[in-house]
Amino acid sequence: MAQYPHLFSPLDLGFTTLKNRSIMGSMHTGLEEQPNGMDRLAAFYAERAAAGVALIVTGGVAPNADGAGFEGSAVLDRAEQVAEHQKVTSAVHQAGGKIALQILHTGRYAYHNHSVAPSPINAPISPFTPHELSVAQIEQTIADFANTAKLAQAAGYDGVEIMGSEGYLINQFLVNRTNQRSDDWGGTIENRQRLAIAITQAVRAAVGQHFIVIFRISLLDLVQDGGTLSEAIALAQALEVAGVTLLNTGIGWHEARIPTIATMVPRGAFSWVTRALKAHVKVPLIAVNRINTPEIAEHILANGDADLVSMARPLLADPLFMAKAKAGQSAQINTCIACNQACLDHVFEGKTASCLVNPRACRETELNIRPAAQAKTIAVVGAGPAGLSCALTAAQAGHHVTLFEAGSHLGGQFGLAQQIPAKAEFRETLRYFEVMLVQNNVDIRLNTRVSAAQLAGRYDEVVVATGVQPRQFDLAGADHPMVVPYPDLIAGRVAMGRKIAIVGAGGIGVDVADLLLNSADTIAAYLQDWGIDPQLQAQGGLLVPDGRVPERELWLLQRKKGKPGAGPGRTTGWIHRQRLARKHVHLWGGVQYLHIDDAGLHLIHDGVEKCIPCDQIVICAGQESVNSLYADLQALGQAVHLIGGAQLAAELDAKRAIEQGFRLGISFDEVRESAL
Repeated sequence: MAQYPHLFSPLDLGFTTLKNRSIMGSMHTGLEEQPNGMDRLAAFYAERAAAGVALIVTGGVAPNADGAGFEGSAVLDRAEQVAEHQKVTSAVHQAGGKIALQILHTGRYAYHNHSVAPSPINAPISPFTPHELSVAQIEQTIADFANTAKLAQAAGYDGVEIMGSEGYLINQFLVNRTNQRSDDWGGTIENRQRLAIAITQAVRAAVGQHFIVIFRISLLDLVQDGGTLSEAIALAQALEVAGVTLLNTGIGWHEARIPTIATMVPRGAFSWVTRALKAHVKVPLIAVNRINTPEIAEHILANGDADLVSMARPLLADPLFMAKAKAGQSAQINTCIACNQACLDHVFEGKTASCLVNPRACRETELNIRPAAQAKTIAVVGAGPAGLSCALTAAQAGHHVTLFEAGSHLGGQFGLAQQIPAKAEFRETLRYFEVMLVQNNVDIRLNTRVSAAQLAGRYDEVVVATGVQPRQFDLAGADHPMVVPYPDLIAGRVAMGRKIAIVGAGGIGVDVADLLLNSADTIAAYLQDWGIDPQLQAQGGLLVPDGRVPERELWLLQRKKGKPGAGPGRTTGWIHRQRLARKHVHLWGGVQYLHIDDAGLHLIHDGVEKCIPCDQIVICAGQESVNSLYADLQALGQAVHLIGGAQLAAELDAKRAIEQGFRLGISFDEVRESAL
């Protein structure tokens, strides 16, 4: 019997069969708008299809210019565009997969001045006030959805997904929050649901019966004046009559102030919501959000929560996810850690998406590991993210790699980060490296410090990835017993205090605060912490968040002005800020440190001299590169390369470190110079 029998069971849709229960969920990559982007998308999707994903759903493509997310973003509304899409569908079909085009009208989320919506109400995440759709424009929009579906069918897609959740146009029509119309398209719930049903009917009529039509329905809006479960059930039943093949269950609007996909959200946190709909419809349901291992996927399916599971970022992280799971090699899966730093953050910054743990993602035509023409002996010094990435990649290319690490464990700063409750997923990345280094015959030498003299002349190439060390805090009284460097606190070498001042509010300072606040680590605790109704009775699914005062009193401090606590990440910074404020953390910016004594930390804040009466001061005041070995090796004439934090000790950046290590690892056939 297969290790994951439910995940790998086929699903008969009547006119076609999905070979297993996996769907690659929709995710915009930024390739859609680039020159030769469809060629790159074809390679991206084909690699995942070849590994066994049953059905891929593309990133959102608008049915008309008004529905586009931004000026120049992907639209499919003309026959002459079909040929470019055929590159993608042909590649996926040749790889043995199926693919559906997501039709996405962004409505008031559009980032341009001709956005449209049911009512002219600004979205909190867009500066543009939308124009209210006239009845004629609504009817044209319905026709545009049908037209795009017909063009998708002509392009060779196996189906379409109608995007009706996450706060986009169709979702905006469904709730009073954004639909304040008094005509036949607003007011009563029946009127507000008309657009979703009419679009589905028009799409089905345009494509016929033997074509997959998915509707992504919002089951949990997580916004004030949002929908209810009973309304979603009524809509789902109407959509079933209208001809949908599958229902994909969306969770949370983009403007919702509750995290739904970030790493602090427990795995499989929302499959219970999908299960709540299951008894009310006959069409198969798709569960979504934070499903990142075959074990979680199998549990959801075996438990009867859903009929299929949708994974987007996990297949960005490892294109071979399904093949490895089927072969019983789940330990070799490069697990998505839900950090968002190279995927969603990139897309919202107008960059091409990639993946922190897999720099090849969306660069399949550019970055590849090829067998070395000449195997070299390579020493990598330092087993943090940069060193691990370089050592593994070089070994996969066929080089003979020795990895030296002064400590007793792999991971460096990444190893520390995994101790933070909200970053427990980082353990998966270290597990992946540990397994793959052994499999690729890397000689791992822990508890081993090496000098330039021990390395020079013994290896063809040496890579210095010795990372960083905490910067010293230069202040009178910094040697006081209450002062603790952040590595000692995170690693558990010192006990936590009760009143704690955190000096430095960058990513590490925020992590320390999270550790001290004891983040929720179960689904029940997460729902309570963020105020999500587990009974699905409250409008929008919202309750009052847990407002209990934590057992520790914290001050998060920074020298620069402004409110501290953002941490890195455009799509996750707000989560940290909101949680810190809700947990009553004192967020002080623009402080001037004076001295430390038995009374606490003396400083100037808001122009007033104050003393924080703390019993512990945690220093998170930045890092310094550890790279003296690099200069010593250069002096001895050794071919040497400097990467990761050892090269640049700015705000710790695992994304940069892993990519740097990967790029160096595939380049040893080419490099001849001592500088990278």
